[in-house]
Amino acid sequence: MNAKQVIIPRTGIGMDVHAYASEDLPRPLWLGGLFWEGERGLAGHSDGDPVAHAAADALFSAAGVGDLGTHFGTDRPEFAGASGVTLLAEAARIVRAAGFEIGNVAVQFVAGRPKFGPRRQESQNVLTEAAGAPVSVTATTSDGLGFTGRGEGIAAVATALVYPR
Repeated sequence: MNAKQVIIPRTGIGMDVHAYASEDLPRPLWLGGLFWEGERGLAGHSDGDPVAHAAADALFSAAGVGDLGTHFGTDRPEFAGASGVTLLAEAARIVRAAGFEIGNVAVQFVAGRPKFGPRRQESQNVLTEAAGAPVSVTATTSDGLGFTGRGEGIAAVATALVYPR
């Protein structure tokens, strides 16, 4: 690359939402790449981790290579029950194979539980390892409003920055 060539970064947005699994068909809670002992899990084709899924979708969006459904959709039985961390690592591989490097990913999820702060760094470490780039995670509540406020599920939104190699 010559000195006059400018690298223009690309940004992407990803969002994922999962309802809590029904009490008669319980599932473990996977959130931010971590297992949450004693917490009600989320329904989904894979492990239902909205944080990891939103991060992967943001990477796909930034690189312009489709979305979560394109690569890991419900029509792909090999991804049934797959770990969100595995999906994020595969998303990062796909983005790099498309000629991009990952700058960072930022994710915020909305839920009344679990209490995320004490495990934030652990989650960020796991997701950063999977993406091969910095991943930050923040959490908020919806002050009792909407489906997250009623405790019906968890939503996550993510942004990603990639740049051509």
